[in-house]
Amino acid sequence: MTALPPVLLPAACLPDTEYFCWLAHASAVTIEIHETFPKQTCRNRYRIATSNGPQILSVPVNKPLGNHTPTAAVRIDRKSNWNIIHWRALESAYNKSPYFLYYRDHFETLFMHPPALLTDFNLRLLETCISLIRIPCTFKLTENYIHEPEDIVDMRLNIMPKRPGPHQWSISGFEPYIQVFSEKQAFISNLSIIDLIFNLGPESADYLKKHRPGI
Repeated sequence: MTALPPVLLPAACLPDTEYFCWLAHASAVTIEIHETFPKQTCRNRYRIATSNGPQILSVPVNKPLGNHTPTAAVRIDRKSNWNIIHWRALESAYNKSPYFLYYRDHFETLFMHPPALLTDFNLRLLETCISLIRIPCTFKLTENYIHEPEDIVDMRLNIMPKRPGPHQWSISGFEPYIQVFSEKQAFISNLSIIDLIFNLGPESADYLKKHRPGI
């Protein structure tokens, strides 16, 4: 199977399954870190499955340059214990999943000791997920903001967007897998990759290979 074209992705926090499908299938991956930071997007938000349905968790941030702050300069707000709240939410949601005990230490360490910059936190989580899933993926970071992408699929506004809508390279549907609360609620599609990792473990890579954007 031929690889998809090169893709331009946003710098996302524990991004969704679709994001990782791009990592698994694209011929090259570039991650944008110099765009002006947009609010209420995957840059600092991710979605998990809880006993009450999907829940969005947001990392609080500070923008040193106000509304003109590039993503690479956004800092994590340390005034609250958001990281403990997030980790407790993850524990509550996934402690009964098949692979939580196997992988929890990799994530708990990052949440208990987050770096100062949001981008650093996102990239460490991303590298951890890629390593655990074992997909052959490498990526590079933008050196400057790419105003007019050429010969590359621009997905910066289409991964967990503020206003969801269809786009050319969307995935028609994700095959259901057993989630922690499957007995009481229907399958919740395209959650944070952490849902796939804790529920499918070593089978996560095969799942991603089955779901190819644009098909």
